[in-house]
Amino acid sequence: MTKTLAVEAANSQIRRVTVFGIWINVTLTLLKMIVGVMVGSLSLVADGVHSLSDFATDIALLVGVYFGSKKPDEKHPFGHGRLETFAGAFVAVALILVGAWLIYEGAKGIAQVHSENVHISTWVIWIALLSVVSKEYLYQITRIVAARTHSSATYANAWHHRSDAFSSVAVVIGAVAMKFGYPHGDQLGAIAVGLMIIMVGAKIVGDCLSELAEGAVDSKTLEQIQTIINGQQGVHQWHQLRTRSVGREVFLDVHILVDPLLNIAEAHEIAESLETELIEQLSRPVNVMVHIEPDLPELRK
Repeated sequence: MTKTLAVEAANSQIRRVTVFGIWINVTLTLLKMIVGVMVGSLSLVADGVHSLSDFATDIALLVGVYFGSKKPDEKHPFGHGRLETFAGAFVAVALILVGAWLIYEGAKGIAQVHSENVHISTWVIWIALLSVVSKEYLYQITRIVAARTHSSATYANAWHHRSDAFSSVAVVIGAVAMKFGYPHGDQLGAIAVGLMIIMVGAKIVGDCLSELAEGAVDSKTLEQIQTIINGQQGVHQWHQLRTRSVGREVFLDVHILVDPLLNIAEAHEIAESLETELIEQLSRPVNVMVHIEPDLPELRK
C-alpha cells in the first residue's frame, strides 16, 4: 500500500469513529440536560455540558484531520500534519476548561446547598450509567483507531470520551451518596470529575507541545527504526539518526557507512533499499533521508 493510500485509509477510520461519536454525544447531551434540569441535578447538567464539549471536539478533530492530511505544497513542503497536532491540543485545552468549569460549579453548589430536604431522582443514576457504558465503549474503539493511525488528535479525543465516562461515574457516586443522606454528594462528584479531566488534558497538552518542539518519536518506534537499519545488508555502521513527528508522519534522517570501494550506483542502491525497508516495515507514514559515507576510520563514530 502506498503512503497516500495508507493515509486515506487511516483518515477513513478516523472519520467513521468520530462521526459515530458525534451521534452518541448529541444523544447523551440531550438526555443529560433534559433529565438534569427536570430533577434538579447539577452534576448531571454539568455532565451534559461535558458531552456537548465532546461534540465540539469531535468537529475540531474532523477539521484537523481534513486539513492536516492535505498534500505538501510550495508553502508547506513538509505537509500540513502540524494542523492535526493543533487539533489535538485544542481538544486537550477544551478538556482543561471543562474540568475547571466543573470544579467551579461544584464548589459554588456546595456553598449554596443546604442539608435539609435534599432529594435525587433514580433517573439520574440510570442516565449516568448509560453514559458510562456508551462513553467507555467510544473510548475503546477510538483508542484502537488512534493506535492504528498514530493520530495524537484522535488519541486526545478518545480520552475526551473516557473523561465523560469518568464524569458519569462521579455523578453515580454523588447521586448514591445523596440517596444515603449526604447533601453535597452531587457537587463533590462534579469536583472530582473536574480534577480528573484537568489531569488528562494537561498530559495531552504536554504530548502535543513535545511534538511541536520537534521531539523525537516514541522509544518503541525508535527501537524499531534502529533494528531495521542494523539488519540492512551493506550498511557497515550508522550514526546521526534524527527523528521527529509531523502529525501522524515520521521524518527521519541517518548517516550510513558503506564499503568505500563501491561505486556511486551501488552505494545508492543500498540507501534506496534501506529507505524502502523503513517505509514498508514502519506502521506510520515515513519520510526518509539517507546520507551515504565511505566506511573509513576517521568517519566512524
